[in-house]
Amino acid sequence: MIEVKELNKYFGDLHVLKGIDFNVDESEVVCLIGASGSGKSTMLRCLNFLEMKNSGEIKLKGESIDPNSDDLNGVRQQVGMVFQHFNLFPHKTVLQNVIEAPIQVKKISKSQAKKEGHELLEKVGLGDKADVYPSKLSGGQKQRVAIARALAMKPEIMLFDEPTSALDPELVGEVLQTMKDLAQEGMTMVVVTHEMGFAREVADRVVYMHDGKIVETGAPKDIFENPKEVRTQEFLSSIL
Repeated sequence: MIEVKELNKYFGDLHVLKGIDFNVDESEVVCLIGASGSGKSTMLRCLNFLEMKNSGEIKLKGESIDPNSDDLNGVRQQVGMVFQHFNLFPHKTVLQNVIEAPIQVKKISKSQAKKEGHELLEKVGLGDKADVYPSKLSGGQKQRVAIARALAMKPEIMLFDEPTSALDPELVGEVLQTMKDLAQEGMTMVVVTHEMGFAREVADRVVYMHDGKIVETGAPKDIFENPKEVRTQEFLSSIL
């Protein structure tokens, strides 16, 4: 579903991604772990073309994407993204937030969008919040609305950029549960996370990044119980 070759990204003189090779298969859940500043979020944003690579190749479903000639809005419809901060429209209800993009971008009818919107809110456990405004929701509920909003575009790949790091600890579980449900349904997912328990339980593969490079990749059991690289060992011993 995703194939990245020799991806390089600079911010000015700062070399943030250094020759990244990375791939994700259909229905695979890949968790990116590593210290802040290791390039995880930048890589995710490059996959959704919110940041433009300096060099390298990004293929989605076997098609090489050229930001200069391809319709990036069309690409982004296939690749949903959930951010650390929810970015909900405060003046719109929960349901209006969810149906805005399908109506505006995909041009589906309002009645169809509402029907699908209600189904998605049920799916994320917020069926009773359709007519509520975001200010009345907890952080965990807002993040689940953000997930429903991303799913409303029927993406084939979901990217999550530290979706729980802005939440109070007691609200983290409800968001992770929604993500676990998605994984069980076979959604292809790339998740930048500090939640090692989630990575261990849900990921098919864990990728450890440090200083703009992929240091080690493997099954969760291998990475967490028997990491081969010294860098990975040091990182995990500092947080576990």
